[in-house]
Amino acid sequence: MPSGIAESAVRKIAASLAVLLAEVFALYLKTKNFHWHVSGPHFRSIHLMLDKQASDLLAITNPIAERARAIGGNTLRSIGHTARLQRLADNDAEFVKPEDMLAELSLDNRSLAIRMRAAHQLCEGRGDTATASLLENWIDETERRNWELLESTDDVGMSFLVGCPVSAGSRPGPCYQPNYGVAPPSAVAMYFV
Repeated sequence: MPSGIAESAVRKIAASLAVLLAEVFALYLKTKNFHWHVSGPHFRSIHLMLDKQASDLLAITNPIAERARAIGGNTLRSIGHTARLQRLADNDAEFVKPEDMLAELSLDNRSLAIRMRAAHQLCEGRGDTATASLLENWIDETERRNWELLESTDDVGMSFLVGCPVSAGSRPGPCYQPNYGVAPPSAVAMYFV
């Protein structure tokens, strides 16, 4: 292995990074979707914030993939591969209220941070200090995005999200139930596996 990390550890770390990469791509596209389709009195501020957040997400995709390759592992190969690994739910609804957009992105960022922490523990436990260090930065960026989303919620009447429980291996609590005007696809409830 080019990194000196045991082959079994490389496989586990690279697999974890592939899932994170799929999640980041899914969150990037959802963030851009909401950026393109937001409407209402807070259009400009939400539109600009989501554009910046999407750019920040896209910026970490290459480092995630290249880190997997640098340690001797593999990474995503296609959109189909990404779809098979992603756990964050897509949102293909025709219309989503701005407050539901922010709430959904907040939960997704929280979910991503939890997965990043799990990957960080995996890397630390297998002696991959460099990947663990990168993950620390990406966790910080993810928490910052979530903070921006939560701080923006007060402007659109969503202070209820602050106490919304999210934990690894669970679904979002009953504190948030999006209303898309139609029954959401079954994948909307699958924030965690």
